[in-house]
Amino acid sequence: MRLVALRAIAFIALAPVASPVAADDALSKSSPMSRGWEFSEQGGAELFTNVCAACHQPDAKGAVGAAAYPPLADDKKLASTKFVLTVLLRGLKGMPPVGEMMSDAQVADVVNFVRTHFGNAYPGAVSAADVSAARRGPPPP
Repeated sequence: MRLVALRAIAFIALAPVASPVAADDALSKSSPMSRGWEFSEQGGAELFTNVCAACHQPDAKGAVGAAAYPPLADDKKLASTKFVLTVLLRGLKGMPPVGEMMSDAQVADVVNFVRTHFGNAYPGAVSAADVSAARRGPPPP
């Protein structure tokens, strides 16, 4: 059931919201988006642009509308790698566990990107091995 929900969320999140002409123009200027149920983007910037920015906005300042998408810019919660990994791998409130659709390296890349951009400057990079351990570990209380 969880995988079905993730697929539905991914379909909605990746669906173009602009007019067909504007969408075609925007897509021709950006990297191609993933197809299927696994993200093909590589590197933190590309993952953020094609996956995270749809909700958190390209400037990572979040948005309020049909739902509330919290800002990631200047976010003190990102100081905790455990928090970020838990959100990506297990979800939080309305945030789906998008890390289930990423490899360990992809999760590490996007975590490191967000923690070092948008006014964030947190030390301590996350490795693919850290992500793998977080996947195997018990869910947080």
